[in-house]
Amino acid sequence: MESHLKSGSSDVSKAARLSVAPMMDWTDRHCRYLHRVLSRQTLLYTEMVTSPALVRGGALHLLKHDPSEHPVALQLGGSDPVELAQAAKLGAEAGYDEINLNCGCPSDRVQSGTFGAVLMKHPQLVADCVAAMRESVDVEVTVKCRIGVDEQEPREVLPEFLDKVAAAGCERVTIHARKAWLQGLSPKENRDIPPLDYELVHEMKAAFPQLHVSINGGVQSLDEAEAHLARGLDGVMIGRSAYHTPWDVLAEADARIYGSDRETVSPDEAVAAMVPYIERHIAEGGRLHQVTRHMLGLFAGRPGARKWRQVLSEKASRDGAGTEVLDEALGRMREAA
Repeated sequence: MESHLKSGSSDVSKAARLSVAPMMDWTDRHCRYLHRVLSRQTLLYTEMVTSPALVRGGALHLLKHDPSEHPVALQLGGSDPVELAQAAKLGAEAGYDEINLNCGCPSDRVQSGTFGAVLMKHPQLVADCVAAMRESVDVEVTVKCRIGVDEQEPREVLPEFLDKVAAAGCERVTIHARKAWLQGLSPKENRDIPPLDYELVHEMKAAFPQLHVSINGGVQSLDEAEAHLARGLDGVMIGRSAYHTPWDVLAEADARIYGSDRETVSPDEAVAAMVPYIERHIAEGGRLHQVTRHMLGLFAGRPGARKWRQVLSEKASRDGAGTEVLDEALGRMREAA
């Protein structure tokens, strides 16, 4: 796969017409490499990395990524403007095209650190964080938020929140169109139970025409993404369906979302493109399943897909497993089809 040159801000904004959501334990560098095989233009995000881990913990290995992942954004979690500025600088120096501040994650671990969705209650602090981060880096600083938390009335708090972050210089926001309930719902339940309010996100785009507004939450297909874009939103972020059915969501994205004439990569071609990457990973001491766990849904909905998943799930984590497991999985899938 050819490498991508580092994108400028306008290129990243264009890429943000479609993005894959940052998802803890899922959108690691191996997942992003697979997604980049399928789509050259979709904007990719890291898992959330906390600013204390980078600045105080020195966990710079969390910033590792392949040059071919560009355009790729680093999502940070934190609430201390000085520390976030330092973390953003480390991210920019590592080559990320965008630094994103997480104001949407509802987990207990995140709340205890006063970041994530709880920041919806502190819009001025978010503005201070954005301003400090922008001061420290040349790449774009963006925000991902909810429409509100707990007993907040979204139509009251979201405009104030957006007004403050825009005044701090943030030009691009992604809005998860659900409230987060910080008590009483698990992080998983917070992705499903609070009702979606897509109309509010569209209203925010109308109220803040200068902002690049992307919508997130419950979007499962390119058809749905195109419908939101046609109504005037600037971007759509897709989460779980991009992970569980990556080919269905990403393989035609370059043509349908960006107007590219690049030929669509088939699932088999995607597997072939992953082989050299996997071989390098194993040669560096990595294990096969660290990559193939992200490939389980590549043939979702196709004849024999269950066999593909079964072979990879059973054999990829064994000691010494190599790319021959992929060949076996493909063979068993074809036999079952």
